Amino acid sequence: MAGDSEGLTDLHSHLVPGVDDGSRTLLEAMEGMGKLEGAGVRRIVTTPHLDGSLTHDPEGFEARLEEMDRGWSSLVQRAEKEFPEVELRRGFEVMLDVPDPDLSDGRLYLAETRFVLVEWPWLGVPPGTLQVLTRLKDAGATPVLAHPERYRGLEELDLANGWRKMGALLQVNYGSLVGRYGETPQKRAFTLLERGWVDLFSSDFHGRPHLTPDLEEAREVMSEMGGDEQFEILSGVNTFRLLCGEDPVPVPALVLERGIREKLRAFFR
Repeated sequence: MAGDSEGLTDLHSHLVPGVDDGSRTLLEAMEGMGKLEGAGVRRIVTTPHLDGSLTHDPEGFEARLEEMDRGWSSLVQRAEKEFPEVELRRGFEVMLDVPDPDLSDGRLYLAETRFVLVEWPWLGVPPGTLQVLTRLKDAGATPVLAHPERYRGLEELDLANGWRKMGALLQVNYGSLVGRYGETPQKRAFTLLERGWVDLFSSDFHGRPHLTPDLEEAREVMSEMGGDEQFEILSGVNTFRLLCGEDPVPVPALVLERGIREKLRAFFR
């Protein structure tokens, strides 16, 4: 297993086979790991979807975790043979479909740290998000909010800064930087970077044959935008620090020169 900070760390993917909308089979999961390794990733925390409401249903919750455990066991056994240099850990991407999920089970956290990957339900922003995040923090969890740039209803980006002030970390997808989800998430991603509000990059890679992690393309885009330093911190330094249970370091705001947005649009045309 890799044990130092060389290479990149990815904290958000869906590679456990057959448990969500990510890799459907073990073969697809191995192909997905190969794509991540080929892009320079040496540590993967894969994060199957979990509805927060399920934590209030003890029988359903345990059944879901048993399903995850079976898929995880098959993934680890195969990965140890095919990718011995890649450190593979797990967590969950917990959908906050209720305002008070029970996060007392340590299996919900990223690689057994205090950080938990969460998302707002169905890519929308519900009311009371600041109170929800405060409740999670008071319970001892540090929320890592997945892909804030993609949520419908986030018309006022100051709310994202409010999430950070409540103690949440913001994780932007590589795919957003390269326009995978459309122009609006791409614009929001770069606006968040300009304001210095992004804490982490990750792939949110769903491990299907027709998909890529978007990592190498995102690196190229960030370099074109003068963001080599930010890319290194967001993809390498801070992701590795979280894996070690440490807080991320501050990331300098990305300074986009005049006319750079036109250059960005041309880059993907």
